[in-house]
Amino acid sequence: MIIEKNLFFPEVLIITPEIFRDSRGYFFESYNKKIFEKKIIKTQFMQDNQSHSKKGVLRGLHYQKKPHEQAKLVRVLKGEIFDVVVDVRKNSKKFGKWISVKLNSENKKQLWIPKGFAHGFVVTSQKADVLYKTDDLYSKDCEVSIDPFDPFININWPKNLKFNLSKKDKNAKSLKDIFHN
Repeated sequence: MIIEKNLFFPEVLIITPEIFRDSRGYFFESYNKKIFEKKIIKTQFMQDNQSHSKKGVLRGLHYQKKPHEQAKLVRVLKGEIFDVVVDVRKNSKKFGKWISVKLNSENKKQLWIPKGFAHGFVVTSQKADVLYKTDDLYSKDCEVSIDPFDPFININWPKNLKFNLSKKDKNAKSLKDIFHN
């Protein structure tokens, strides 16, 4: 397992598993508790979520506030996504800043997103299946949606896509509005 620290957000990690290939196909460990706790962080995953989306579907930006903040381990089972992480730690010098990572079924990379960061992605392939583990259960009362096109954050989403958003994401507030209420 290769672990890359993001230079801008050292807390956000890109994890590339060791892949064993032969004439039958391939095998890899997508999660190993012992290795994860030794190299990344000791955590107890509570929930797995999976989505299937078509090209242009934009999911996010989402996070959960206290007392049900979530860290996430995200990977793509099929297809490709442009994955985005936004710092929503109110007292952080990088509040509102973002990074992106291309995750796909070919590179098999995973993204570790710690608590205090919002997450979203857009599908850049024809279809994509995304799986992510969380370290706390979903709580509707703690869920926060941020406008993915918030000019304060100013995400450089891939061009030439017709974005398809849920009603919740279309009606999401700006980051400044969320933190001024």
